[in-house]
Amino acid sequence: MAPVDWMHLLHQAFFGAVAAAGFGVLFNFGLKALAWCAAAGALALCVRTLGLDQHWSLEAASFVAAVSASICANLFRRPLGPRGNAVALAGCIPMVPGAFFGQAILGALAVTTPHPENAAVILTAIEYLLRVLFTLAAIGAGLAIPAYLLKHREF
Repeated sequence: MAPVDWMHLLHQAFFGAVAAAGFGVLFNFGLKALAWCAAAGALALCVRTLGLDQHWSLEAASFVAAVSASICANLFRRPLGPRGNAVALAGCIPMVPGAFFGQAILGALAVTTPHPENAAVILTAIEYLLRVLFTLAAIGAGLAIPAYLLKHREF
């Protein structure tokens, strides 16, 4: 096991909290729910960072982070009420790999030029696109499985 770099972990937690609270604002949550969004984002990014530091794949680390955010949102069902799953979603949105998606789009645009450079551009674009799709699927499954297994009859 690799030692934990606490400053890197705190950095990820802080910016995960800021990004998740920002998505909570976009989802039109109240001020009290924004704090829960920030906590979910900090938790999700911490868990994903710990997984990546242990040399897990991005998809596996994102899945475990989404599961942990979803379980915590369901454990705090009483203060969150019916918006618990939405809070978990807002906490997981900062884990979407935007840089990979940008590279996939740029690779797809490079393929459409009149004289594409080589086949490596196509393969790289497909690789990045697949990583984005698998990571999104892992986050979605990580959010859905605990929400389904821990659902309450009042929802």
